[in-house]
Amino acid sequence: MSATIGAGKVRIGGGAPFVLIAGPCVIESEDLVWKTAEYLKELAGRLGIPLVFKSSFDKANRSAADSFRGPGLVKGLEILGRIKRELDIPVLSDVHRFEEIEPAAQALDVLQVPAFLCRQTDFVMEVARRARAINIKKGQFLAPWDVSTLIEKAVAAGNGNILVTERGTTFGYNNLVADMRSLPAIRKMGVPVVFDATHSAQMPGGAGRSSGGDRAVVPCLARAAAGAGVDGLFLEVHPDPDRALCDGPNSLALDALPELLSVLKEIDAVVKKAERSHAADRS
Repeated sequence: MSATIGAGKVRIGGGAPFVLIAGPCVIESEDLVWKTAEYLKELAGRLGIPLVFKSSFDKANRSAADSFRGPGLVKGLEILGRIKRELDIPVLSDVHRFEEIEPAAQALDVLQVPAFLCRQTDFVMEVARRARAINIKKGQFLAPWDVSTLIEKAVAAGNGNILVTERGTTFGYNNLVADMRSLPAIRKMGVPVVFDATHSAQMPGGAGRSSGGDRAVVPCLARAAAGAGVDGLFLEVHPDPDRALCDGPNSLALDALPELLSVLKEIDAVVKKAERSHAADRS
């Protein structure tokens, strides 16, 4: 069973029910992210699922130089800060440059290290020093057992509030595969593990100047992860994914969430009950 960490008022891990980390890939407009956050809060509240809202203020790792990246640091943090205050939900976003870390740490509950930056020692440690909580996305190029060194870096920087997110592993060109064996393997390292079901369905660079994806497989992957006993599920969602400015092919439509989350909650309850029973028997 993993440790318990805090993301604002939300507790993640320790055998608790899974936490939903969700939102649009990037802040396309204040109106879109606000309405999405309102919808997610209402839905998660109705289903009794803890929520952390996620959206990127600057998507710096786009395939093409002219791809939409978001409103930038200042405006993006202003929007996310309003969502945090007025909707009273924790917020998460990724940082890509050292100069973003301190202002983002002041505004956000969780700072996310992007998958491609997870091996950058100085960057990971600086995020860990400043952040209230850190979510390290496991690189597509890493084996599960390689994650231990990422955790060690964050701990060495003085942060024990660590999440690790599995987002698929490179499988040839322009493709990823989700190996569910990685979830219990990383969880045994003592940190809460999150499964990113939407990025695991991505086809990096598969659309030429942008990434492709197959959102149809997202529910299957999410159900499998819930069955593996993950501590959190990460979903990029959008009111109209076919018109999304980033990661639309692998994003879920909002109207697909109620049924999926209801099923995931049922699976999670069965798995966590079995885990508690097993732990009691061992003690």
